[in-house]
Amino acid sequence: VPFISMLFLILLLLFLALFPGAFNCCTKISDEISKGILRRVERFEIQKADGLCHLEAVILYIEGRKFCVSPRIRKVKKWMKKNKHKTPRKKPHGRKHRRTRIIKKKGKKQ
Repeated sequence: VPFISMLFLILLLLFLALFPGAFNCCTKISDEISKGILRRVERFEIQKADGLCHLEAVILYIEGRKFCVSPRIRKVKKWMKKNKHKTPRKKPHGRKHRRTRIIKKKGKKQ
């Protein structure tokens, strides 16, 4: 029995490492939101209905709390267009590109 519980724990940790967003999905969304809440939003993310999350949503972050709202709310669509700068920036994939220096060879004067 200890072997089975240890194996289960290892599999659970492996799952959490491979799919970190699995338990961070919005499972319920609100169909309305007040302008007062929208004014206090610090950042937002768009949750797509693919992969691990099965519900399309806009996740609004206010003072460390998260609110899940429908992306179809007209007020939210308009607000997102105005506040594109509040989306988290995606890090580029792969290695960083190094800037190459062009070294001019000194030619012989004739």
